[in-house]
Amino acid sequence: MARRCSFTGKAVQVGHNVSHANNKTKKRFLPNLQVTSLYSDILDEMVRVRIAAKGLRTIEHNGGIDHFLMTSKDKDLGPDALKIKRRIEKVQAKQEGAAA
Repeated sequence: MARRCSFTGKAVQVGHNVSHANNKTKKRFLPNLQVTSLYSDILDEMVRVRIAAKGLRTIEHNGGIDHFLMTSKDKDLGPDALKIKRRIEKVQAKQEGAAA
């Protein structure tokens, strides 16, 4: 499993630890990934995702996972987020077909 957030694209960064003597050693800055469940109103279920803490704040700021995914471009989302988006689109199309 890659150390990358499927929703925001936040990934591992590389830098240096710098000592007092200015010696530099490689360091990896890992994203703050969390496994959490988010509630989807359209799917009417909890969706389990691996997401960065910043991604959680972004989703809540945008009005929930459904609104965030539907307003995001496909090229900006990872494969896990795209699967959830496709499920949401399928359920929405079914609901619109039943209403018409």
